[in-house]
Amino acid sequence: MYYDTYEFNSLPFIAAILPVWLAGMTEDLTKKVSPLKRLLAAFVSALIGMWLLNAKLVRLDVAWLDELITTYILVNALLIMIAVGGITHAMNIIDGFNGLAGGVVVMILSALAYVSYQVNDLFLFAQCLALIGATMGFLFWNYPRGSIFAGDGGAYLWGFMVAEICVMLVYRNPQVSPWFPLLLVIYPVWETVFSIYRRKVIRGLPAGLPDAIHLHSLVYKRLVRHMIGSKEAEHMIKRNSLTAPYLWCLAAFSIVPAVLCWSSTPLVLLFTGLFILCYCGLYAMIVRFKIKRWMTAGGGLKPAAAAAKKTNS
Repeated sequence: MYYDTYEFNSLPFIAAILPVWLAGMTEDLTKKVSPLKRLLAAFVSALIGMWLLNAKLVRLDVAWLDELITTYILVNALLIMIAVGGITHAMNIIDGFNGLAGGVVVMILSALAYVSYQVNDLFLFAQCLALIGATMGFLFWNYPRGSIFAGDGGAYLWGFMVAEICVMLVYRNPQVSPWFPLLLVIYPVWETVFSIYRRKVIRGLPAGLPDAIHLHSLVYKRLVRHMIGSKEAEHMIKRNSLTAPYLWCLAAFSIVPAVLCWSSTPLVLLFTGLFILCYCGLYAMIVRFKIKRWMTAGGGLKPAAAAAKKTNS
């Protein structure tokens, strides 16, 4: 347990995050940093975090894996790069609509703050609260009107900080299930894994290409796009802002169980599997146009009906 005697020093976090944040900011400004280069920057940040923050794996509750990660530092480093780099990149994937990524980050950080407090890790608790405050300030301007945006730099900052806090929480507190972070971030992580599978395996396309059929894109196109019928800027902003609440609710299906079962590996893995099934079922439902009436605030209006209603009014 880490109590009052622990020094609240955020400088190691800042040093660790610099490579991936700079890569994201450079992409925002120049549009010339490829996804692979940004992912490599995330790997570098993960290694710096492993060195400066002790953000490394100590157990996975699988005997042979536990032996590997405690015996071979290179195996530990490889898994840390995959985990931290993956979460960092995944947070950028879901940053597609006003309030979406920011809202999910606040939910995840709130869960991490709760568990940190439960295990008396005040350093991580303070980091979570600081990030929640900063993100809420961002959301004030970002949602619903989209006055400012996080960009790649902001999304990578969120993703890296969430990943580092997750790893450190498990490393520093043996009572926390090592799979708790996976359930906590399974929405952005599975969105990324599923997108790679769909593009690379099913469609035979490069995994790094832009994707127009992420789940949040489908929610916008098939659930909220026709709720407000015109192409006026004000209506487009409203449609954009209606997308995030759907995905916030989806993320809650993993975050709430994670908060309730943070110390139980079997329950955490069970709920992780259930979330993946729910995600795939929801995705298939929307793709096949089998959308339930209750899922649309406009009562499930068809595009033509929505347009006719607008004309008559």
